[in-house]
Amino acid sequence: MGHIDPSKEIFAQFRDNDRPGPIHMLNLVRLREEAAYPDGRKASGAEAYAAYGRESGPVFERLGGRIVWQGKFELMLIGPQEERWDHCFIAEYPSVAAFVEMIRDPVYREAVKHRQAAVEDSRLIRHAVLPVGKNFGEIPS
Repeated sequence: MGHIDPSKEIFAQFRDNDRPGPIHMLNLVRLREEAAYPDGRKASGAEAYAAYGRESGPVFERLGGRIVWQGKFELMLIGPQEERWDHCFIAEYPSVAAFVEMIRDPVYREAVKHRQAAVEDSRLIRHAVLPVGKNFGEIPS
């Protein structure tokens, strides 16, 4: 079984760590071949995920969200060889509060049903934004 939604405990940790400044959310998404809507409607996972994007996008943008990077998965060089990702991107939110407000928005809550139907597995990894270092081991303060 894949990872689709956060647990209440993890979401509480996310929400409680409301430090100032933007957050970057690394999204890795694997889609189902066929969407799994509870009402039985038919769509591919890609079609359902596209519906999620169309319907949730205005809320994301209104709250100051933006996509800062996206890429096309090609090869797992280090890691489980069976893993593949259909969507890989980093979304930026101006604050933790903006992300929390997005997921509580009634329009978003309706749109997320498409994501839940579309996604087979996913990773959503929160990051603090840092300046870019000169090399791999440098972590600027």
